[in-house]
Amino acid sequence: MSDAQIPDKPALEGLEQKWDAAWSAAGTYLFDRDAAKAKGRAGVFSVDTPPPTASGSLHIGHVFSYTHTDVKVRFERMRGKTVFYPMGWDDNGLPTERRVQNYYGVRCDTSLSYDPSFTPPFRGDAKSLKPADQVPISRRNFIELCEELTLEDEKAFEAVFRQLGLSVDWTQTYRTISDDTIRTSQLAFLRNLERGEAYQALAPTLWDIDFRSAIAQAELEDREQQASYHRLAFHKSDGSGDIQIETTRPELLAACVALVANPGDERYQPYFGQTVRTPIFDVEVPVLAHPLAQQDKGSGIAMVCTFGDVTDIVWWRELDLPNRTILGQDGRILPDAPDAVTTDAAKAAYAELAGLTVFSAKKKMVELLEASGELLQVSKPFSHPVKFYEKGDRALEIVSTRQWYLRNGARDEAFREKLIALGQGMQWHPDFMRVRYENWTNGLTGDWLISRQRFFGVPIPVWYPLDENGERVEGGVITAEVASLPVDPTTDVPPGFTESQRGVPGGFEGEKDIFDTWATSSLTPQLAGGWQRDEELWNVVAPFDLRPQGQDIIRTWLFSTMVRSALEDDRAPWSDAAISGFIVDPDRKKMSKSKGNVVTPADILDQHGTDAVRYWAASSRLGADAAFDPQNPTQVKIGRRLAIKVLNAAKFVLSFPVPAGAEVTHALDAAMLATLDRVVRDATAAFEAYDHARALEITEAFFWTFCDDYLELVKERAYNQTDVGQASAALALRTALSTLLRLLAPVLAFAAEEAWSWFEDGSVHTAPWPEPLGTGAGDGAAGDPAVLTAASAALIGIRRAKTEAKASQKTPVARLVLRGDDATIAALRLAEGDLKAVGRIAQLELVGGGEGLVVDAVELAPEA
Repeated sequence: MSDAQIPDKPALEGLEQKWDAAWSAAGTYLFDRDAAKAKGRAGVFSVDTPPPTASGSLHIGHVFSYTHTDVKVRFERMRGKTVFYPMGWDDNGLPTERRVQNYYGVRCDTSLSYDPSFTPPFRGDAKSLKPADQVPISRRNFIELCEELTLEDEKAFEAVFRQLGLSVDWTQTYRTISDDTIRTSQLAFLRNLERGEAYQALAPTLWDIDFRSAIAQAELEDREQQASYHRLAFHKSDGSGDIQIETTRPELLAACVALVANPGDERYQPYFGQTVRTPIFDVEVPVLAHPLAQQDKGSGIAMVCTFGDVTDIVWWRELDLPNRTILGQDGRILPDAPDAVTTDAAKAAYAELAGLTVFSAKKKMVELLEASGELLQVSKPFSHPVKFYEKGDRALEIVSTRQWYLRNGARDEAFREKLIALGQGMQWHPDFMRVRYENWTNGLTGDWLISRQRFFGVPIPVWYPLDENGERVEGGVITAEVASLPVDPTTDVPPGFTESQRGVPGGFEGEKDIFDTWATSSLTPQLAGGWQRDEELWNVVAPFDLRPQGQDIIRTWLFSTMVRSALEDDRAPWSDAAISGFIVDPDRKKMSKSKGNVVTPADILDQHGTDAVRYWAASSRLGADAAFDPQNPTQVKIGRRLAIKVLNAAKFVLSFPVPAGAEVTHALDAAMLATLDRVVRDATAAFEAYDHARALEITEAFFWTFCDDYLELVKERAYNQTDVGQASAALALRTALSTLLRLLAPVLAFAAEEAWSWFEDGSVHTAPWPEPLGTGAGDGAAGDPAVLTAASAALIGIRRAKTEAKASQKTPVARLVLRGDDATIAALRLAEGDLKAVGRIAQLELVGGGEGLVVDAVELAPEA
């Protein structure tokens, strides 16, 4: 038994620090590899924990979703599973680079040399600096600052997660930029390349001109932007008139390659196969038919440019059109006009556009069209969706670049069907989230673009041979040897070459691009589980049991991880996916940094206590959005009240000693324990089904019945050492306390541990999960929950009668009559003594033959 001292006034304050230190010292949550090997894969519960992006601060949404996972993990641990619950930090990628720029006031310039003594101009908020005012530094200096800042962020994140009580094994932590991670990511890519699943291609690419990087389909979001239709006249080549089109992007007129109308549009059917000439640039382009053209949009015929939007890409590819890209990677009009622009007047017009931003080029193009009389009309501004990088500030453009891709089923029907089948073979919580995965998989329009033109990330492990003119040999790729991984092609040398051959004719050139952060994050099971690094570990944790995550990254993280696992192992990476909902503000708007309505968790945890916040999170079912009002967090306050009540109830129960050899002999005690058996069965089933909210609801409802009714009913008997039922009450109370603390431990991690330490050795979190006791009363009456139900109803009636008589609850009662149906009255006779004691009733009459249960008469004792 525990020798811990029960405090005079139990309190929640300080429990987080106390028990985090105790758990760390005892290794309570460490993964036991020997136990895992002994039990085999079936005896392990492994979690593919989301690695939060280490670029800023955690928000209340992290507390919400990570608590959902931790509640399930704690349940499985108490059920006897050996738990593998690691934590990762997603350090690389564009968000980290943006944070470094804004924090230190720097930007990366790959033309600069490394400065070992460089000191950044700021260490704090440099967000107000314009990009032009940021200090340019070398790539290596920039990466060092990324490393420095992410390490600081990770320490802060870990401190919050420890305060939150996550039962993570902190010795099983990985970073997405460590040498082990780079090796794993590069090895997986080389195996993809060897099997023909990875390839390089020159293609239209969605491009963020601020980040100067390609953006994948999964990273897109639509934002409403203002635009106006510009009606232009294209001239029929035979001189017979004009065809009018409407476009929101007149600045791309020099990139026009065709006009496209719907094949069923009778207005334009006579012109299909003919040509027209563009205004200003006088370039001949065909009029073609395609079903994606919308008859009711604008004039019903569209100008196809390379490239104005993603539909232009589809038309360009399917209609086999030429590429006349005029937009550079800096978002400005290229200096040289397309070859199709041939006349002196057209070249002069183009020269006025060259070097301008998209915004300025649009303004100039409108001026040119107005001057020529070919701008027929400009509509009133309207709002329409435009593609943005989810973390970017300016609309994406489309430029032609050479990029690396990974096959994802978009152009491979068999593989797409396999991904769908693997998703159908998993358990989804809630199940409807599977549809989002399937919709995304079926809606893909292109393979996964995995290369990025950035700096802080995993280098793509290839080099390119240079010909005798020092030009890159197209299609020639030199891959790294597996034994040499990890490598950085910008500093390392490919097999068979020397450093002196870098950048010279007949030599080589290193790949400067890095992997998209999702290309590494898609390997989190492999990173955490020791794939190709620790096969013993991999064999006992993979495939993982659980992938917990947010619904908004089903299309990115969940899908990409499924792709990598299907390609490498021909299986799903986990058996179950648990998808949390969003946190919304009081106006039911999703919380996000861009909206400025994010709540950081530190103050909430400090103010209300961790268990209160965990209770709020666990009260929401998976997939359901939860509102959070930091000014009035009602659910958090309810959770705090519950946690405090747990401590106080435990202190009260433990004040009754349990005699040696005690047995449950009283019908009311047996009834309470029989009711608790139902709670154990139902809560266990709910936890097994990933319905932590239902498990908490069931347990909490019984706990308040236990405190408000049962404790009050039996406390006089429990105090009375001469009562033959004292031992029964004391044992039932202690048994119920032990069971309730274990039922509540997954949610109220700190209060349950504190109370448990007052009378038990070890941690409640490694104690066995409770099982139904099958309790029966020693007097021959089996434990019947109806006895507790009836006694609770009677107690409520007695309290109400005293209140209506304007008497204190401590006022003695000379006579009280309870009338009810025969079954209820029969149950009450088994608890008659406790009812008389709690109500201070001298004469209690129980009368059957009625309906329900009512107080038929009450006579208060005369005042002394």
